[in-house]
Amino acid sequence: MAAARRRRRMPDEVRAASVRTVVFLAFTLVSLTYATLASYAHARKALTLALLVSGVGVFGIFWCLAEIVISRQVAAQRRRGPGRDAPLTGSRPPRR
Repeated sequence: MAAARRRRRMPDEVRAASVRTVVFLAFTLVSLTYATLASYAHARKALTLALLVSGVGVFGIFWCLAEIVISRQVAAQRRRGPGRDAPLTGSRPPRR
């Protein structure tokens, strides 16, 4: 059996964006739970506020996901080095 390859550690920017995404997800799930309970209690003001906060949370989640994609691209370009435009520059030569 081949030895397992170790995964590279994510760059700091990507890890920070991932943590922000998880925080926004938890924040949004809590506000959706609060909205559900406010709906059961027929509390209109609390429901409106909870749904507004949930909408902001969903927007934040998508923003953070876009940030993850962008920061991964920047980290990949930085890893390739300056002057290397092609994604496969510096990779292993093809097998013969």
